[in-house]
Amino acid sequence: MQAYRRNGLFRALASSTLALSLGLGLAIAPAAAETVLRLAHFGAEMHPSNIAAKQMAAKLAERTKGEVRIEIYPANQLGSPPEQLEQTKLGVVDMSLPTEGQLDKYEKAFAVVMSPFVFRDYAHAHQVLDGPFMEWVAPKLDKLNLVMLSNWEYGFRNVTNNKHPVNSPDDMVGLKMRTPPEVQLVAAMEALGASATQIAFPELPNALNQGVVDGQENPIGVIYHYKLNDFQPHLALTKHSYNNMIHVISKSSWDKLTPEQQTILREESVAAGQLMRKLVQEQEGKELAELEAKGMKITRPDTAAFKAKMAPAYERIAEYAGKENMETFLAMVK
Repeated sequence: MQAYRRNGLFRALASSTLALSLGLGLAIAPAAAETVLRLAHFGAEMHPSNIAAKQMAAKLAERTKGEVRIEIYPANQLGSPPEQLEQTKLGVVDMSLPTEGQLDKYEKAFAVVMSPFVFRDYAHAHQVLDGPFMEWVAPKLDKLNLVMLSNWEYGFRNVTNNKHPVNSPDDMVGLKMRTPPEVQLVAAMEALGASATQIAFPELPNALNQGVVDGQENPIGVIYHYKLNDFQPHLALTKHSYNNMIHVISKSSWDKLTPEQQTILREESVAAGQLMRKLVQEQEGKELAELEAKGMKITRPDTAAFKAKMAPAYERIAEYAGKENMETFLAMVK
């Protein structure tokens, strides 16, 4: 009897609620489902890439009224950079920030960007990559189950070592240099007379500490944020190769978003990339000053002498990327 009364009371309350809502002209609709996108990248917690990613996440949540949210996993938390890209291709991770060096393993057109000494400065690189280059390569990612959202930043790469200052190409001869497994960087170092050894980035500080290699090459921000100056007393501003992070999303994850959400995500991705560019360029001067204050010896060699040694590197890169791809890219650069 008590159970019957309870059930009757529940039915009465439910009927009253329904009647009230109808009487007030209210429609009872289910709450919008929340979409969570996981973003994996290799930048350190305080690196401009992560600061930009946080801005994008906040703006996206605000503009979609919480319907789309981004979870950020910096500093290789979900695997090495190649693993992050592979997971994004498979849709296991929704988004990542690979460089051209990771993407060119799947699409050779990306390989040309890191050719040594092709860009005059940041403005030149951005003009090429945001314009004709993006129009050329973005459709090529369809076959990889990826959508290219925007170009972010990484920077011009520079040489560090634990042996001696680098003021000319001759100072590179015989140095054992760590590079990523990217033919452009290997070819550039070997064209200067150094030997190139591939070591995964998470293992690099330990390898430098143990003297497995004499030096390495990376943008200023990476050298600073990962404290590579603890193991490398000499930094040469060679600016031998430029590359950037590229914001990509899995096609399967992209298709889960409404057209309006896609537009908002792309707009905020572009805005984040612009923020990262601004931060990288602003911080490089400050980071160099701090590195020097901590005892790092910084040289600014004449890069024309280094570029003059690059003919063998260009040949190897053209062979890897495809001569037609190289010619198309160099036409854009000019």
